[in-house]
Amino acid sequence: MTKETILEQLHAARAGHIGWVQRAKLLLSGFDVKEDAIPLDSTSCKFGQWFYTDGQKLRTLQESSPEIWNRIEEHHIQIHDIYLNIFKIFYGTEKKGFFAKLLGKKKKVTDQEREKAQAYLDEIRRVSKLLIGEIEQLEKEVLSIDDAKIAALK
Repeated sequence: MTKETILEQLHAARAGHIGWVQRAKLLLSGFDVKEDAIPLDSTSCKFGQWFYTDGQKLRTLQESSPEIWNRIEEHHIQIHDIYLNIFKIFYGTEKKGFFAKLLGKKKKVTDQEREKAQAYLDEIRRVSKLLIGEIEQLEKEVLSIDDAKIAALK
C-alpha cells in the first residue's frame, strides 16, 4: 500500500459519500430514486465500505489521530441515522412485496412530510460538512506519515 493509493481510496470514499448525499437530495426533489440506491446502513455505502476495511488498516498507524477517526465514524453514523427518518417518510416502514421493491415505489408524501424531510436533509448537509472537514484533516495526516510505515500496512 502506498500513500498515493491511500489518498486515492480516501478521495473515492469521500466522493462516494457526496454522491450518497446527492441521491438523498434527488429523492426530496421528486426524482425517482430506487429504495436501495441510498443505503441505510453505514457499512453498506461506498464510504462505509472503505472506512470499515482499508480505513481500519490505516487507523492502526500510531501517527493517525484516534479522535479524528472517532469523529468521522460518529458523523457518518449520524448521517445514516438522520437519513432513516427521510426513508421512512418516502418509503414507509411496512414490508413490501418483491415487485414493489423492484419498482422502487414510494408512498404519497404530504407537504408537511416533505417539509420535515427537508429539515432532515438540511441536518444531513450540516453533518456532512463536518464529516468532510474531518476527512480533509485525515488527508493531511496521511501526507505526514512516513512512506515506510504505510508500506508496512497489509
